[in-house]
Amino acid sequence: MGNISDIIEKYLQQMLAASDSGMVEIKRSELADEFQCVPSQINYVISTRFTVEKGYLVESKRGGGGFIRIRRVRLQSQKEYFADLLLHIGETIPQLTAEHVLSRLVGDKLLTEREAVLIKSIISRETLQLPLPIRDEVRARMLRSMISILFGKLGG
Repeated sequence: MGNISDIIEKYLQQMLAASDSGMVEIKRSELADEFQCVPSQINYVISTRFTVEKGYLVESKRGGGGFIRIRRVRLQSQKEYFADLLLHIGETIPQLTAEHVLSRLVGDKLLTEREAVLIKSIISRETLQLPLPIRDEVRARMLRSMISILFGKLGG
């Protein structure tokens, strides 16, 4: 059994998978009660595990009738998917954000776990021993290049 964040993430992903609309709406306090944790734990899971880079849109309304709406983004074509990935990579990308992009590719079955591990190794701060912000610029260039090769191979 994983830690509480892993359990909450898995629960929310199962809810999303079961949803016909690809969207779930939850109440932070109700979910916190269900998992016997503080509401800030729910915030943490959503803000770190359900990011745009991982292919999710999150809307939130605070207050008594507040909710959190999580929607899995599904782009219509490979061309749109490719453009969206390049947009999120940008001219610079920190390591964690790059790893989220790779996680999204694995989740969407466009990259194997093995390929993701290889790319993570190549773009890691341990490999790119350069000062910031140069390291994030080089990482972005490398990731954009690898993504372009991947989508070229897919014919997208």
